[in-house]
Amino acid sequence: MLGFGKKKEEKTDILAIFPEQIYETGILELRDVIAPSALEINSNFVKLGEKFTRTIYVFSYPRFLSVNWFSPVINLDRVFDVALFIHPIDTAEVLRQLQKKVAEVQSQIHIREEKGFVRDPMLDTAYGDLETLRDKLQQAQEHLFSFGLYITLYADSIEELNKTESEIRSILESKLVYTKPALFRQEQGLITVFPFGSDKLEVNSRLNSSPLSSIFPFVSFDLTSNRGILYGVNRHNNSLVLFDRYSLENYNSVIFGKAGGGKSYATKLEVLRALMFEGEVIVIDPEREYEYLAETTDGRYFNISLSSNNHINPFDLPVPQEDESTGEILREHIINLVGLFRIMLSGLTPQEDAVLDQAITETYASRDITAESDLTGVVPPTLSDLELILANMEGGESLAMRLRKYTQGTWADFINKPTNVDINKKMVVFSVRDMADELRPVAIYLIVHHIWNVIRRNLKKRLLVVDEAWWIMKEEDGASFLFGIAKRARKYYLGVATVTQDVGDFLRSPYGVPIITNSSMQLLLKQSPATIDMVQQTFNLTEEEKFLLLEAEVGEGIFFAGLKHVAIKIVASYTEDQIITSDPAQLLAIRKAKQEFKESQS
Repeated sequence: MLGFGKKKEEKTDILAIFPEQIYETGILELRDVIAPSALEINSNFVKLGEKFTRTIYVFSYPRFLSVNWFSPVINLDRVFDVALFIHPIDTAEVLRQLQKKVAEVQSQIHIREEKGFVRDPMLDTAYGDLETLRDKLQQAQEHLFSFGLYITLYADSIEELNKTESEIRSILESKLVYTKPALFRQEQGLITVFPFGSDKLEVNSRLNSSPLSSIFPFVSFDLTSNRGILYGVNRHNNSLVLFDRYSLENYNSVIFGKAGGGKSYATKLEVLRALMFEGEVIVIDPEREYEYLAETTDGRYFNISLSSNNHINPFDLPVPQEDESTGEILREHIINLVGLFRIMLSGLTPQEDAVLDQAITETYASRDITAESDLTGVVPPTLSDLELILANMEGGESLAMRLRKYTQGTWADFINKPTNVDINKKMVVFSVRDMADELRPVAIYLIVHHIWNVIRRNLKKRLLVVDEAWWIMKEEDGASFLFGIAKRARKYYLGVATVTQDVGDFLRSPYGVPIITNSSMQLLLKQSPATIDMVQQTFNLTEEEKFLLLEAEVGEGIFFAGLKHVAIKIVASYTEDQIITSDPAQLLAIRKAKQEFKESQS
């Protein structure tokens, strides 16, 4: 609360707010509705219903007040009210008082000089400050005010109240600003902070315009920019968190949170809002959560499984860009394919690695694809071609036998066919929910590999979402490949959004922390006690931020963008919520409404 004007003389009795005549008259007024159930006034606190309150006031300030010195208190994660009372003082009256004060100080300095005393630095400083202030007042550069600063704290217990007061006093005293509780005047303190505009404590200090301006409380951390999408609401000051990931040094992000914390909800909300701008979004969906979003936004949805009609050939090659050669593309692709086969075959010995590298090169050569070839319009080989090459190579028989389950066995339809998926849409989703758990890391690696090849063909503003990224991070080759994309994504105008609930597995990977450091945006939602210490150490969180993440509600957390971070609450409109919700109860209600609509139309 901020009050301006002259001091008021009238008195307000807080007990008059709660008249006992309510029961006699039978008239219910607004004040009866908002009044607490009970009121207890003590010497150093007031109990309002179940809440304890205490009012403290500032009685001493240092010689200099730096800008934003009050911001640590404003941004403290505690419940309290702040009241500022600013009473202008007539400049003519102040100048007369200053003239007397200057004369007094000057007289003391002369007396000390006549007696031969050593100069007193405090007197010299006071004289200089008085003269400076008097000059500025005469030139109308400054004005003088009588200023009162009061803070009312709220808590559920006396212990919590004492802890909060100690915390605020420590912050202020570190800046040489000293406070006291309003002993035996808590009733007056409560009225002062309430929105009555009445200063009942009248503990005021004289401040001129410059230091007074540094106290204004509009200093909360802010993440509002002129362009970008709405990520949520700042929990400290209810400002909007508007940000453009493409304005940072890289466009990557990570989202961590326990199951049910709102990770997928926040990701889908960003995707939905990002589609309103120029750009494309590609999602790897492990739980079939993005199907309705793809359908609503006229996107494409591919279900990758053993029985699916959608196939991706790992031997597909991207067309080289102007600054790339066919040889470079082929070498890099062969390295990535060896990494894929390490995952498929559960590891390779050094000898098998060398044999496989040579076999892949010969497989491409069998289709006239070499370092000198033109890749435009070429037909890439398939896994059966590699199996045939290996079967006829010395040392390759064992590898050919291990590959046979992917070419002739149960898993043949998954990976041994030409690519038939087209991602030329603004919204594309690859689902791997129906893929067997044993093959899911392979499927995710293969999808990311295919997406990377497509992205390199032409430069577009894109966002790649890897939901439940711990599946690919389980394998070192998969984690290494994802890290490589995150490092190079900016060159292709790509933002990589990595989402995971298994923070432990992610951070234990040798590529977990590097992926985080290569992500300019991070969103931490509700965390579990088992992983909070690891998260705190990785993100350098304070104890307050640590407990904020432990006690956060669904959709609440901490949003990092570059060097700034704020406490955030994810907020969606009703229409957005109906499109992106993952709540089973809401999904059942939506399906029921759809079914009823279809029946009514038939």
